[in-house]
Amino acid sequence: MEGLNYALAALTSLPVLVAAASGVMWGILGGALPGISPSIAMALLLPFTFDMTPLSAIVLLGATYIGAEYGGSIPAILIRTPGTNSAAATVIDGYTMHQQGRGGEALGLSLVGGTIGGLVGLIFLVLLTKPLASLALMFTPPAYFALGILGLSIIASLSEGSLVKGLIAGVAGLMLATIGTDPLSGVARFTFGNPDLLEGIHFIFIMLGVFAVAELMSKVTEREDPAMDGSVGKGTRLKLPSLKKLWQLRRAQAIGTGLGIAEGPIPGAGGTVAAFLAYNEAKRWSKTPEQFGKGSEEGVIAPEAANNAVTASALVPTLSFGIPGSNSMAILLGGFLIHGIQPGPLLLTSNPNLVYGLYGGLFLANILMFAFGVVILAPCIWLVNRPKPYLTAAIFVLVLSGIYSINHSLFDLGIVLATGVLGYVMRVLKFPALPLILGVVLGYMIESNYRRSLLITNGDHIVFFQNPVSLGLLICSGLIIVLALVTEVRRYRKVAAA
Repeated sequence: MEGLNYALAALTSLPVLVAAASGVMWGILGGALPGISPSIAMALLLPFTFDMTPLSAIVLLGATYIGAEYGGSIPAILIRTPGTNSAAATVIDGYTMHQQGRGGEALGLSLVGGTIGGLVGLIFLVLLTKPLASLALMFTPPAYFALGILGLSIIASLSEGSLVKGLIAGVAGLMLATIGTDPLSGVARFTFGNPDLLEGIHFIFIMLGVFAVAELMSKVTEREDPAMDGSVGKGTRLKLPSLKKLWQLRRAQAIGTGLGIAEGPIPGAGGTVAAFLAYNEAKRWSKTPEQFGKGSEEGVIAPEAANNAVTASALVPTLSFGIPGSNSMAILLGGFLIHGIQPGPLLLTSNPNLVYGLYGGLFLANILMFAFGVVILAPCIWLVNRPKPYLTAAIFVLVLSGIYSINHSLFDLGIVLATGVLGYVMRVLKFPALPLILGVVLGYMIESNYRRSLLITNGDHIVFFQNPVSLGLLICSGLIIVLALVTEVRRYRKVAAA
């Protein structure tokens, strides 16, 4: 009851209200800007939190995180450019729906699905903070390795038409992930003496290159039909899903929300892994899996529900143990430390007003995300209806300026352009891009935890089967691969029979 009073006090506090509104608005804009990740959007606000009260400062950062995770879906749907890493899964069916003249519907599904996922995730955060925190502590290096393998097994399900091409793309992603400094020995690998490669290639550069730049290159090579120019964009209007539609999509919504809640507390997993897992499982349990990749509504609402649910559940290890599981949570932890507050097991007893006030502020932020989302989508839809040559040039400038703003490095721009060429070649040769992205995202997790596990047992691989969590995850990975192989064999038999 005392916690509810703290939350209500936060909801009726003008400074907290202003902080939540400002954070959500900035987060949506930052997430929609390619190259500005949620953690960067939060980091830019840190200097402004010094003179704020602790609760207002933490709510400002948390609201920015919530807004940015949703904002990334706007360019993903409208211009096939994921504004955030987790929005890469939304590109698959969201952009296809936009091409079919259903962009407003896709935007509505993203907004409503993300709001529901965020609110449900917040409820679970409030009710299950301690149980989820104890679950996160069960993940040892062998379990993290198995989690990465589980993520890579999704390659088998996402590689339409050719399992071999999907595996090749996944291995290529793992190879890109090894560039940089060795995670254990500190030795430089595959840098060719270039100091810019010592920290590796950030996967946001590869994502923007493979998705955005490759798409721009494809648009340039396509002939523009004057009769069709702008016909899709002009008919685009925001269309919120009806209650009947939401009921029809309840399974995909539940899958996305559930996986977001489960993945959030696991350090290193985050919204990207949750979004891809949600997309994969929504497809697996869908009554119309053949529609995925062709404009499926379930393919939009599932990953959006997942990455917004993560914004709440990711707070569990940060608040309970002071262990940030992602860059965004590290920024939030910095916000606590700026005000002399150390998150950990004693936080709930020493600062209950701050914890429950944060819950109230995050609830307010999710509601404001829906309201601001409705308002800000109209100018975004108008923007995408501009003539294609102007829009293409503007997007290209936006991508490059966003990338340059991260490190002020021309080398980063070269990386994005190079991966753009790679993405274009893959598209021409019909190689799927998603396995490449997953390989890059999960590469560090897999390699570092694999080697740490072997150091513990002096090279004995039995450690992966002795740990019950890693054993369970590896079994799940094997089952996914077997099911994918069976599906591939059946597909070839149907083709041969036809």
